[in-house]
Amino acid sequence: MKHAPAVWAIAATFALSFAALSFTVLSSTHHAAAQDTFYRGKTVTIVVGYSAGGGYDQYARLVARHIGRHVPGNPNFIVQNMPGAASLTSVRHLDANAARDGTVITMFDPGLILESFASTDANRTNFTNYQWIGALLRDIRICYASVASGVRTFDDMMNRKEFLIGNTARGSNAYVNGAILRKVFRAPVRQISGYPGSNEQRLAVERGELEGNCGSWSAIPHDWIVNNRINALLRFSPKRPPDMPASVPYVLELAKTQEQKDLLPILNGPGELGRPFIVARQVPGERVKMLRQGFDAMLKDQAFLGEAQRQNLPLDPVTGEEAEAVIATIYSASPAMARKAKEVLD
Repeated sequence: MKHAPAVWAIAATFALSFAALSFTVLSSTHHAAAQDTFYRGKTVTIVVGYSAGGGYDQYARLVARHIGRHVPGNPNFIVQNMPGAASLTSVRHLDANAARDGTVITMFDPGLILESFASTDANRTNFTNYQWIGALLRDIRICYASVASGVRTFDDMMNRKEFLIGNTARGSNAYVNGAILRKVFRAPVRQISGYPGSNEQRLAVERGELEGNCGSWSAIPHDWIVNNRINALLRFSPKRPPDMPASVPYVLELAKTQEQKDLLPILNGPGELGRPFIVARQVPGERVKMLRQGFDAMLKDQAFLGEAQRQNLPLDPVTGEEAEAVIATIYSASPAMARKAKEVLD
């Protein structure tokens, strides 16, 4: 009998431990269930910063058709086109009118990142203030000439009195690519702004209104490539896809001064992010995690991969974590480099 108090103490301790464990398990289960049910029955909108029919729109609609199967609760995904200011309108929508609960995602032109980085405006958009879901490919950007223009190579273009290309507005990747030609290489390029998206610019090339353009290799119409309707003049990525002619030079191979060699990687950095997906800073971290995990799982989905292949949409994904690291690197560049980038973009 004299050992009874010790037995009761042990029993009481066990009971308390069991209760605490049960509470922890129930709390974790409840938390997981709450996460699983947040998106159930909801619609998630992917806001695309350009008009329908272009490369951004194609990739966004591909994602919308498949990602819902991989997000807990299986929400419906739809696409809304919101062109304006080289896709900056769609980014500002996240801060102005969009729900900040994880049901609105924006897909925008990463050329805006460089414009923001180089700007001295106190009201500039700071892209470190968004949360990144990922991107479907590291963009391989080129400048090209239509065969009808008679321009076959970079040197041909440099020897022209004027070479007409297009863009949507300042801040777009196309604008940045053209600015590199104009300001870094002193090319005789004239950029015509105001096109809603890449689809309208392609039509302008076909009409002869533009002599060429700068854009993503993945967004070039497949028949233009296989039927040799364009000549690629240079590429802005060190990577060359298998279907691009080996003769197309990498932009750093054309650099002749140390300043050009130092500046070009900064100017080309945002293009590596392809067509990124972001959400507002206020979206709870667990929902960002669910979207990232759903995005990554979608990239292994055979139905998704099969449709991408049928549409000739190449994939070279960037994770949300990788994208945030790229942004941090760009914004940490020196003030002197920011000034040089601004001189190119102005």
